[in-house]
Amino acid sequence: MKIEAVNTLTRLRVVKTLHTLIWAFFASCVFAIPWAAWFGSLRLALLLIAIVLVEVAVLALNAWRCPLQDVAARYTSDRSGNFDIYLPAWLAQRTMIIFGPLFALGLLATALRWALGAI
Repeated sequence: MKIEAVNTLTRLRVVKTLHTLIWAFFASCVFAIPWAAWFGSLRLALLLIAIVLVEVAVLALNAWRCPLQDVAARYTSDRSGNFDIYLPAWLAQRTMIIFGPLFALGLLATALRWALGAI
């Protein structure tokens, strides 16, 4: 295998690993929001909401695509649903469909707990 091909594959693996770690971080934040609200930690819930809103802004400014997709695309001609991330294709293709409602649920849980004075 040529050195250039190895470098390209290595770079793609680095991008996919980074993308997967970032995805896991934000997915964890989304899952933690309703738990933080449920267990009475308004500050933690609001911090997590702010973190996720930064990600939403990045996606919105990039036509609802992760900017790392464009970086990964430089290193492969593959355009399968998970060419840029180490996730099953079905999950990679449905991340916003799955995590959008979960985020909304977290917002609702936080708002309800705050409105009820339980936080």
